Amino acid sequence: MKKKLRAVVCAISTLALSTGILSACGNSASGSEGSVYYLNRKVEDLDTWVELGKMYQDQTGVQVKVTSGGTDYDATLHSELAKKNAPTIYTLDGPGMQTTWEKYEADLSDTDVYNQLTDNYKGNALQNKEGKPVGIPFAVESYGIIYNKAILQKYFDASWSSIKSVDDINSYTSLRTVADEIQAHKADLGVKGAFSSAGLDASSVWRYYFHMPATSLSYEMTERNLPMSKVAPSIKGTYIKENLKNLFDMYLTDSTVSAKTVTGKTIDDSVAEFATGQAAFFQNGVWAYSQIKGQSVADKDLGVLPIYIGAKGEENQGLNQVMSNYWAINSKASSASQKASEKFLNWLVTNKEAKKLIVDKMGMDAPFKGFDGEDYQVNNPLANANREYQKAGKKNVQTPFTPSHKFEEELTSDLVNYAQGTGDWNAVINTYTNTWAKEYKANYE
Repeated sequence: MKKKLRAVVCAISTLALSTGILSACGNSASGSEGSVYYLNRKVEDLDTWVELGKMYQDQTGVQVKVTSGGTDYDATLHSELAKKNAPTIYTLDGPGMQTTWEKYEADLSDTDVYNQLTDNYKGNALQNKEGKPVGIPFAVESYGIIYNKAILQKYFDASWSSIKSVDDINSYTSLRTVADEIQAHKADLGVKGAFSSAGLDASSVWRYYFHMPATSLSYEMTERNLPMSKVAPSIKGTYIKENLKNLFDMYLTDSTVSAKTVTGKTIDDSVAEFATGQAAFFQNGVWAYSQIKGQSVADKDLGVLPIYIGAKGEENQGLNQVMSNYWAINSKASSASQKASEKFLNWLVTNKEAKKLIVDKMGMDAPFKGFDGEDYQVNNPLANANREYQKAGKKNVQTPFTPSHKFEEELTSDLVNYAQGTGDWNAVINTYTNTWAKEYKANYE
């Protein structure tokens, strides 16, 4: 009889940023059955991943360790993969990251978890140069501009408001009118600003280098007939020069805080400002519900608007859709641990209890066959709003991939300088029209 492994589940959520070293705990030595070490990228869901790891370990006796990459996942992954007891499962966020870590990516084409993907999502798996799937998408998420219905109703009822119904907020022009008027009358409405702070610190900036520009990029790529499933070779900046600038200006000026302070604002700050009723709007996605619920904003008062940019036909636009989380298995791990990791991932998407936790606690729409039934559909106000847009025939906005993390870092620097008044928007335009093409050539040609 095989000796049952001692239950060891270690949860680490803090990164020692000053040294770039992840806090360590536990013993990751593997037995004859191999072991699982999952380096999780979605910090907000860490507790649930830990719970799932413990469930699996209790059921199978296979050792499972779950840790978080902290605020700088790339740095943590780089550090952890270099260690003897490296992660056996880690997360990729798209083609750029897939190319970077290709030598650590196992071929997943013959795994059960890959075959659990529904037919329409198999093509979304990240592929290596040989065309083999090495990254399995595990979450299809929507995002937009979350709003507080109660605050907006006070605005609609005011004698000075120009817009009288949320149905009339269907363009950048109408959204900007509402935001400007809320900002001008924030004392009357009992808020600190129209939008919660556009945090540009490491925990929050992904909302602005990845999510915020997605609508602008999507419109351009659609017009140029470029596929959304691949990185665009170049960006002309059609909707970057004015449309994206206007959107970011609104986030900075109609805000709870001064633009010059956003570099020090975290995602927790932004969530708290919205969740406690200090702001009417908050750009984020369905995953934010777990952080908002139970605070000042009731479920019935949560709604989501599309990210409007002033493009032609945007009144028919729905929410942004994104797949930016892919499971990869470390090809450098032992054969036993690779097999154990495959079994763990397959258990996550087939076990009834595991699926319920993924849906109910993490709010993830998972692209696997086992999630087709009604029992495994995400049920929160933000996900429900997305389904309502889809039922109404509104067009989803796909989120394009960026060419590299280097591009994202340069864009972040540009946005920070612009917010602080030490740089102008031309730097942002240059990063899209020049740095993007250079990074594409360096990584994909």
